[in-house]
Amino acid sequence: MTEPSVFRLNLLRSGYLFLILGLGSQMAPLLIARGPTLEVMHGVVLSMLCALGLLSILGLRYPLKMLPLLFFEMTWKLIWLVRIALPLWAEHRIDEAVAGTLVAVLMVVVFPFIVPWGYVAFTYFGQPADPWRWRSPRRSAERSR
Repeated sequence: MTEPSVFRLNLLRSGYLFLILGLGSQMAPLLIARGPTLEVMHGVVLSMLCALGLLSILGLRYPLKMLPLLFFEMTWKLIWLVRIALPLWAEHRIDEAVAGTLVAVLMVVVFPFIVPWGYVAFTYFGQPADPWRWRSPRRSAERSR
């Protein structure tokens, strides 16, 4: 496995910074100002996005360990695009609210290009999984021989 270069790590940091600034400037003020008056699901979404922005701060320090945050961000947006936006677009039903969300969703289009996919493949698929049950230290030592 090759460790990602410092340049790649800094690209990841820029992605986390993008999340911090974007979510912090757009979602946090709305959640703070209107929190209790929001619709329940709107409040849930804003809270989740604010949590994503806050946790992205850790990505500045540990860009590789926090990769699942970027996976979450890319995955939910891909699901929204495929399951919500694409059918609406096919039926010519994109309204102003959907168009605005679509622009926000497409802002992560750069993330797949900054993720070190070789590292991801090795780390998540090339190594043994964490154990599903407890192993005695003696048995673990026997397996490692």
